[in-house]
Amino acid sequence: MSLIIKNALLVDGQRIDLLIEEEKIAQIAPAGSITKGSQVIDAKGSLLIPGLVDLHTHLREPGREDAETVDTGSRAAVRGGFTAISAMANTLPVADTAGVVEQIFRLGEATGLCDVFPIGAVTVGLEGKKLSELGAMNQSAAKVRIFSDDGKCVYDPLIMRRALEYVKSFDGLISQHAQEPRLTEGAQMNEGAVSSELGLAGWPAIAEEAIIARDILLAEHVDSRLHIAHLTTAGGVELVRWAKARGVKVTAEVTPHHLLLTDESVRGYDAVFKVNPPLRTEVDVMALRAGLADGTIDIVATDHAPHPSEDKDCEWQAAAFGMLGLETALSVVVQTMIETGLLDWAGLVQRMSTNPAKIAGYTDHGQVIAVGSVANLALIDTQARWTVDRNKMASKSKNTPFNKMELPAVVTHTIYRGRLVLADSEVREGAAK
Repeated sequence: MSLIIKNALLVDGQRIDLLIEEEKIAQIAPAGSITKGSQVIDAKGSLLIPGLVDLHTHLREPGREDAETVDTGSRAAVRGGFTAISAMANTLPVADTAGVVEQIFRLGEATGLCDVFPIGAVTVGLEGKKLSELGAMNQSAAKVRIFSDDGKCVYDPLIMRRALEYVKSFDGLISQHAQEPRLTEGAQMNEGAVSSELGLAGWPAIAEEAIIARDILLAEHVDSRLHIAHLTTAGGVELVRWAKARGVKVTAEVTPHHLLLTDESVRGYDAVFKVNPPLRTEVDVMALRAGLADGTIDIVATDHAPHPSEDKDCEWQAAAFGMLGLETALSVVVQTMIETGLLDWAGLVQRMSTNPAKIAGYTDHGQVIAVGSVANLALIDTQARWTVDRNKMASKSKNTPFNKMELPAVVTHTIYRGRLVLADSEVREGAAK
């Protein structure tokens, strides 16, 4: 079966037709040149980009299928233009063995909407005391290369050093949730003027920055790869910039919500804005945008964290940390980075597709749109705008902080390994529900 995309616009301004056969791009020609194919998409001038890649996705399965499943998370992913997502390890049971990561990998294969790459736990049970089966997970069918205790910090420096040393043998990567636990006991939001006014326990920036600094030095000492998850502070950006100047093998990510929202959002005590790490100040937001623009921060990652309504529709202190991210990520980055002139579309593609695929070693993703490349693609109507409605989302949960917000750019089609997994008719149907 062949698929033709007609009248598509590339980021370099070319207008093309594109033919897909057997999962790969078989032909690229000027718009109007390709006429034969069993399935045709008229892009109508929409932007054609490589499928997005997320290195930080909470799918909850196994164990918390009331919040999300691999199936519903994959459906949310393709709605957002993602063709590869990375499932975090804080499941029940924890993904700290070859058996659990293989289960998640097989669930992704069975769903068949996008690639689901499991991330393995660094320590057994996320307890920070003993290294998990890093080698066995890497040698499993899931071929795990990224390990993280996300949701918890690998706080013991000796354990962190051993993990960094271990993964060197297979060019693995440790993704650190930078949170000094003793400095954040009982913390509810960013420590600052707003937390003082609201009477909520503060979460100081130094709790994040202290771990980032320590781990940069550890990574430099053992010459291993370190990834900083969900960077949120201006000081953290400077630490990563300093480390890169020294040649340390460090990469970093920022979430869409930390590029847009600040701790001022907490004033209404709406727990949808409760997230780990917390929303910071306007100064931090501007530093994160600048860091993403100049390449200090390598990628955008969603930290998609679904929760059932009972875990969010309650008083602030009792609520769970986390926000949805997959379906809104592209639009939020367009608003914060493209509409502000900090990035162009080529820069967005690099930070949301090319760079994450390269960091993770997802060789079939983030490829240049060229003959022979695997057809993992997304079509974007860059002129359209849409209003977020939490009741019309593909995710099983509804905890989006962007509910009722109008955002730019609509993903109209997602193509995974040459198959159309999201069509514009489904987008319209979702908007009408």
